[in-house]
Amino acid sequence: MNLFESIRISLRALQANKLRSALTMLGMIIGVAAVIAMVGIGNGATASITSQIQGLGSNLLTVSPGQSNSGGVRGGAGSITTLVITDVDKIQVGTVIKAVAPVSSTNAQVVLGSGNTSTSITGTTQDYEIIKNVSIASGRFITKADVDSNARVAVLGPTVITNLMGDVNANLIGKSIKINNVPFQVIGVTTATGSTGFQSSDDMITAPITTVQERLTGKKTLRSILVSASSETLMQTAQDEITVALEQAHKIQAGKADDFTVQNQADTLAAMTGVTQTLTMLLGGIAGISLLVGGIGIMNIMLVSVTERTREIGIRKAIGAKSKDILLQFLIEAVVLSVLGGGIGIALGTVGSSIIGTALKMSTSISPISVIVAFGFSAAIGVVFGVFPAKKAAAMDPIDALRYE
Repeated sequence: MNLFESIRISLRALQANKLRSALTMLGMIIGVAAVIAMVGIGNGATASITSQIQGLGSNLLTVSPGQSNSGGVRGGAGSITTLVITDVDKIQVGTVIKAVAPVSSTNAQVVLGSGNTSTSITGTTQDYEIIKNVSIASGRFITKADVDSNARVAVLGPTVITNLMGDVNANLIGKSIKINNVPFQVIGVTTATGSTGFQSSDDMITAPITTVQERLTGKKTLRSILVSASSETLMQTAQDEITVALEQAHKIQAGKADDFTVQNQADTLAAMTGVTQTLTMLLGGIAGISLLVGGIGIMNIMLVSVTERTREIGIRKAIGAKSKDILLQFLIEAVVLSVLGGGIGIALGTVGSSIIGTALKMSTSISPISVIVAFGFSAAIGVVFGVFPAKKAAAMDPIDALRYE
């Protein structure tokens, strides 16, 4: 008996028990769909986090104040104030470092006429626009002249305008707003970018750092210093230069702990990507358990089918069918069940991933590799769990099979 004849007989046998075949495939359908959906959601989360971190700035390095240490108990990063505006001058812009911008921030009440809102105020310099890839929708960004003259000017995010005026398209350029009762002139509005997951640049006001420190915070210390490396390959070199420059500025002796930390965007991205990929594998592994359950279901049904068709097996052997023909027939039935279930599961998993992503307002990504692996695994399960019933059928003695009632 050739392969095509075995496939035809196997398909006819499955069609004779449509409901049972469908219920048997259900385990594989659910298993494959769950794997595809979970991996798609995990890949989407990884891509989203990567985009958010990269959106924080171009080749970004962040210098933060150090940690306090009291009674052997270390505080969190930034728990001591060790960065000042003069530290910025120690970091030399050149071949390795593209731009440097200090950051001083606070939360404040903003008032315009009858509108008011509470938002984040970021004091910085003109290089912040380069480092953070700020896009101006109207007006302009702060300049060096604004910083040097302690100008009371502000660049608003679109969410701030919406909260103040109820209309994101309201023209506030040239208008005066009050930040903690200090008047500021609006000189620009940024383009909407959405939340980065850490801070929404749309719900933020940017102003000269000198003005923010003098008029709003009253502090000369910095929350952080943002540095943009000239290229991704030079980030480690830039990090080393920053560390050496600040150690000299802070007179930190060799062997002593630094009173600041330099965080590399690439390291952060690698760490976050590693975490999300691990979670994706975990989700896929948990969903993959249902594939094993589906495989056990296939083996169970095939054993029942072998028992029910004992006399058929005896007759076929009596008229010349070989053991390998019987084994191939039942093995094909098991593989067909798993492959059909896998194919339907891939379609449902793709659709389900999209629906879940829409419901959770997040992107999903179905990779070809996950589809190939899920489909291949479902076919392999059909072979693995179909071998035992097929061997049992092939090993039957035709005389005993014919006597079976």
